[in-house]
Amino acid sequence: MNKTVRIGCASAFWGDTSTAAAQLVRGAELDYLVFDYLAEITMSIMAGARMKKPDDGYARDFVEVLAPLLSELAAKKIRVISNAGGVNPMACAAALSAACEQVGVRLKIAVLHGDNLQPKLGELVKAGTREMFTGEPLPPFCVSVNAYLGAPGIVAALDAGADIVITGRVVDSAVVSAALVHEFGWAWNDYDRLAQAALAGHIIECGAQCTGGNFTDWRDVPDYEHIGFPIVEVEDDGRFVVTKPEGSGGLVTPFTVGEQMLYEIGDPRAYLLPDVVCDFTQVELSQVGANRVRLEGARGLPPTEQYKVSATHPDGFRCTASFLLAGIDAVAKAERVSEAIVKKTEEMFVERGWGRYQEVSVELLGAEATYGAHAHRTYCREVVVKIAARHSKKEALILFSREIAQAATGMAPGLTGIVGGRPTVYPVIRLFSFLVDKNACALEVEIDGERQPVTLPLVDAFDPERLLAPAALPVPMGEADAAVPLIRLAVARSGDKGNHSNIGVMARKPEYLAWIAAALTPEAVANWMAHTLDAEQGRVSRWYLPGSHSLNFLLENALGGGGVASLRIDPQGKAFAQQLLEFPVPVPRALAEAL
Repeated sequence: MNKTVRIGCASAFWGDTSTAAAQLVRGAELDYLVFDYLAEITMSIMAGARMKKPDDGYARDFVEVLAPLLSELAAKKIRVISNAGGVNPMACAAALSAACEQVGVRLKIAVLHGDNLQPKLGELVKAGTREMFTGEPLPPFCVSVNAYLGAPGIVAALDAGADIVITGRVVDSAVVSAALVHEFGWAWNDYDRLAQAALAGHIIECGAQCTGGNFTDWRDVPDYEHIGFPIVEVEDDGRFVVTKPEGSGGLVTPFTVGEQMLYEIGDPRAYLLPDVVCDFTQVELSQVGANRVRLEGARGLPPTEQYKVSATHPDGFRCTASFLLAGIDAVAKAERVSEAIVKKTEEMFVERGWGRYQEVSVELLGAEATYGAHAHRTYCREVVVKIAARHSKKEALILFSREIAQAATGMAPGLTGIVGGRPTVYPVIRLFSFLVDKNACALEVEIDGERQPVTLPLVDAFDPERLLAPAALPVPMGEADAAVPLIRLAVARSGDKGNHSNIGVMARKPEYLAWIAAALTPEAVANWMAHTLDAEQGRVSRWYLPGSHSLNFLLENALGGGGVASLRIDPQGKAFAQQLLEFPVPVPRALAEAL
C-alpha cells in the first residue's frame, strides 16, 4: 500500500492562536505537528529578552500550548517539529522537558544547533561582509545573526528517534520537508520531490492563510471563529493534498491555496532554499473533494552553496503618536496640525544641537492614507492622525512625544485626545541580510545532553543556466472596449521580504489571464503603486506561472525599510494586493457584461 504522511501546522507566527494545536491533535489523524514562530524581527526581540534574562529568548507559547497535549501526542505517536527555540533552543527544550516530567510523559527531545553566527560577527565584519541587496557593510554591533538552515539537521534528529525537534532559525518550510525526507527516505538529489516537499511546507507555514484566512473572497469563508488549520497529506512521489480538520471553519479551494503559493516569493522559477531551488511555475492545483486541493508539478534544481543570514542591528530610535481629529474639514485640519507639530519640535531639536529628524511619516487614517494618489478624499469629518518619526537621539523623540499634547489646546479644533496616551520611544531594529558559505555553520543535534555533528549531504552544484526559460504569456484575442476592476478577474495576495513586497495575482479562469497580463505590465503596476516605491531604488518585476494561470510581481524597496524599521501604517505590504485589485483591466464588452 502507498504510504501517506499527514502533517498539520498549528502556528504561523509568534502570537498566533493557542487553539490550533488542540484542534489538529484532537480533530484529525496526524503523523506530525509543526509550528512556525520566527520572523526576522522576532529573532531580535528574542535576543533582547535573553540579554535581560538568560533563560528567555524562545517562544514560550510553544511550551504553554503543548503542555496540555503531551499525553495525547505520546499516545497517538504524533511527532513535533518547531523553530520555537529562537535564540535559546536549549532553554526551550528544558522548559518542555519539565512540562513532560510534570505530566509523567517520556518524550525524546532533540535540539538543533548551528544557526547562530553571533560568535563569528567579528570575523564576518573583518571579512568585508556586505548586505545582499544594498551593498552596505555589516555593522560591528548586531542584536542577532542567524543563518537560515535547511532540513538535514532535523532529519538527523528524527533518524535518532526524536519525538520533538526544537530548532533555532531554519527556513519555514524545513519543518515539513524534513519530516517527509525522513519518512520516505528520499535522497538529497531527488530535487523534484524535495521541491514538492518545500511547496507543501510553504503552503502550510502561514497556518490558516491557506484555509480561507486573508483570502480575497472573504465573504465566501464560513466560520472565522473556528477556522480550520491546515493539514497536508503527502504521498511518496511528493504529490499532496491540502485539507483541514472535519467540521472546522474556513475554506480550502485552489484559490485559497493558490494565493498562499504565491505569497512572499520572488522569481517562481528560482525559489531559493538551502536544500533545493524550487520552480513553482508548472504547479497545478485541483479540487479533489470538499475542502481538499491537490498540488503537483513543482520541479527542483540543486541548491546553492550558501545560506542566507539575517542579522538585526539597532539604528536610532522611533516614536509613533496617534490622535483623533474630528469635525468640519478634518483632513485639512489634520494636515495643518501635523505639519505644525513636526516643524515646532524640529526647531526645538536644532536649538538643542540634536539635528533634524532622520525621517517623518504622516498618515491620515480614515482618509485612505495607504492608497496614495488613488485615495478618494471627497469629504471626511473624522481621521486618526498618525505621526511616526525617527531620530538618532532618544531624547529628541521623548521631547516630540511630550509636545504633541499642546496641539489639543493650541492648534485646530476637534482634537479629542492622544490614542493610548503619551507615545513611547523604541529603538529601531533594522534587518541586514547577507550570504555565507554553508561550512560557516557547524550543525549539531543534541539529545539527552549528547551532541552529534551533522554533515551536510554532497549534492550537485546549482547552475542558473538550467532554470526554465520564461513561458510566453497568452495574447488577448478580440477588442477591449470596456474595463472591469481586477478583482472581477482574479484573486490576489501580497506580503513582504525585508524591504521588498510581492503581489501574487491568480486568474479566476484561465481565459482571463491574457487580458490581465496585457493590462498589468511591470510599468503599469509600478505606476499604480508609485506611492509605495522608493523614488530612486524602487522597481517592479513580473513573472508568469502557467500551471496556475498566475502572475507574480516583486516590488523592490517598497516598504519604507520594512518591518519595524518602517514608519508606515503598512510596513509589510499586506494591503498592497487590495489596492491592485482595483486596477481597471480593459476587456471585451461581452466579457465585462458576463461577469
